[in-house]
Amino acid sequence: MSVSARLAELGIELPAVAAPVAAYVPAVVHAGLVHTSGQLPFTAGALPATGKLGAEITAEDAKGYARTCALNALAAAADAAGGVDRIAGVLRVGGFVASVPEFSGQPGVINGASEVLGEIFGDAGRHARAAVGVPVLPLDSPVEVEVTFILA
Repeated sequence: MSVSARLAELGIELPAVAAPVAAYVPAVVHAGLVHTSGQLPFTAGALPATGKLGAEITAEDAKGYARTCALNALAAAADAAGGVDRIAGVLRVGGFVASVPEFSGQPGVINGASEVLGEIFGDAGRHARAAVGVPVLPLDSPVEVEVTFILA
């Protein structure tokens, strides 16, 4: 099944590619891979929330934001690759969670990204991953995700 058909089956519509907030491009194609820049959970051009896990943001909400980040990454990769059906799978996910020092649930938050990529790509969505807690992210976003995709 093509990626576009799987997205339709899941009822997922990819968002428009988010405009960069600094001096970079959303994704770069190189040597059979598409590397995305860190994607924030923009929805309709705005962040759904700001703040830190363990303070203003719940882990459950942040997991949803990580899912949105992954879909934003897929949209950026598809745009750079010439279409979503040119993406064959996922190599690596890097997740960053803005959190208070006592919060240690970063892996569960980034599962929001990993799980949706698994739903879309099946076995080809299995990937290496990092889930890192940081003190602050751009625009005070609670979550940021970068993905390396494999080209078909």
